[in-house]
Amino acid sequence: MRHVKDGGASVEVSKEGLPEWLEPVVRAAETVRPVQLSRFLPPADGGGRQSAVLILFGEGERGPELLLMERAGSLRSHPGQPSFPGGALDPEDGDPQGDGPLRAALREAEEETGLDPAGVQIFGVLPKLYIPVSGFVVTPVLGWWRKPSPVDAVDPAETARVFTVPVADLTDPAHRATALHPSGHAGPAFLVESALVWGFTAGVIDRLLHYAGWERPWDHDKQVPLDWRA
Repeated sequence: MRHVKDGGASVEVSKEGLPEWLEPVVRAAETVRPVQLSRFLPPADGGGRQSAVLILFGEGERGPELLLMERAGSLRSHPGQPSFPGGALDPEDGDPQGDGPLRAALREAEEETGLDPAGVQIFGVLPKLYIPVSGFVVTPVLGWWRKPSPVDAVDPAETARVFTVPVADLTDPAHRATALHPSGHAGPAFLVESALVWGFTAGVIDRLLHYAGWERPWDHDKQVPLDWRA
């Protein structure tokens, strides 16, 4: 366990008291290398806008679940796309190369979903990744929703809805597909909770399921266009 107090409010990183089912995720976070998560890695020159997302695991009626949100359709960046809560670091978050991303992930999650950060136990951090289309360098922060709190879209202009997805649905082969982007890019996707989860978020979920040993064989040839609702 470690407590960080410089540059803002205290942030505790701890693996103590986690549910047993999260242990594979803890092990994956401790051993996974950046190239095992994505082929898009931060620029070597240190460029890119520093940001963070909160990958929050909770315990729902159907077992382990993940918290996601759907971005408002009016946004310029990734409109209507399901994502983890998160966003760019603010100066008050602190050192981007230190614990700034931890504070940013909790702050953004509170601002977007209304969750109480006091109920979140941060237990790990994945390697920084890169989103070329937006220029964001993203730190995925892993959290356990130790004391769940009510969540909902705080600002409809930014967030269309907030929802949880059972891990059982994410690992169900029937809910998995390969998403086809108009540019020709293809990547993993999940058809869950009346949403198509694709792009960066789906890529991270896909790799987490794989390295945690939760992935089940699925049909990679099953394709879905991004305008799948049309």
